[in-house]
Amino acid sequence: MKMQVLVSTMHQTDHTILDKINLQSNAIVVNQCNYNKIEEIEYNGNNVQFLSLNERGVGLSRNNALLRTNSEICLFADEDIKYKDSYVETILQSFKENPQADIILFNVLSENPDRPSFVISNIEEVKKYNCLKYGAVRIAAKTEKLKQANVYFSLLFGGGARYSSGEDSLFLFECIHKGLKVYTSPNIIGYVSQKESSWFEGFNDKYFSDKGVFYYFLSKKWSRLLCLQFAIRHRKLFKDDKNWKVAYELMIKGIKDFKGESK
Repeated sequence: MKMQVLVSTMHQTDHTILDKINLQSNAIVVNQCNYNKIEEIEYNGNNVQFLSLNERGVGLSRNNALLRTNSEICLFADEDIKYKDSYVETILQSFKENPQADIILFNVLSENPDRPSFVISNIEEVKKYNCLKYGAVRIAAKTEKLKQANVYFSLLFGGGARYSSGEDSLFLFECIHKGLKVYTSPNIIGYVSQKESSWFEGFNDKYFSDKGVFYYFLSKKWSRLLCLQFAIRHRKLFKDDKNWKVAYELMIKGIKDFKGESK
């Protein structure tokens, strides 16, 4: 069983990112920048396809890598991750021990105490109702299963896209919707710096408008209810910026704007 890391990054001028993330496997690096260049290099005995592309959007970046991978297992990565020396063995062994899993979500711990990451403590199957708290850098998947299900990342959400975030949650939700088996693992495969968010600019109008559109893509039928539960459950989080009713109204307006219903 072989594995390939699919790295999404921007404005790299050399290959030092391979050292920074402690790469110890084959990889495809999609470097979004202002020019186009395709390279194939050897790094510590591993094959690395280094694609510098004049385009933007994290979903597009991940899809470009996913379309090109031919490895049995693929692992999504960002430029701020640093893998443990044992990450390859940990991931491959987890799939061997859990052969029914199509996707396994691992612990990637935050090095920023102000932005802690959710810690997985058990091995369990992930369902639709609890799949929204896992970032893409936790995702290792059986490549062929993803391609058979025809699952890719949304081009509308995430850094560089029209709407600020949620592409990873929509990806996992669609995987489960299409019958792929998703499991968690308490194993730690790496650490992320989490210095600053590439999209979060505070609890402003756009934050809530985008959240409404996210819930609409998650479920057109239940989007209003999902918006309402978010506004009520998380009201303490943004109480200094917005009343929960205002937040809810902004989310509904976001949906209407997307559908072209606003006057």
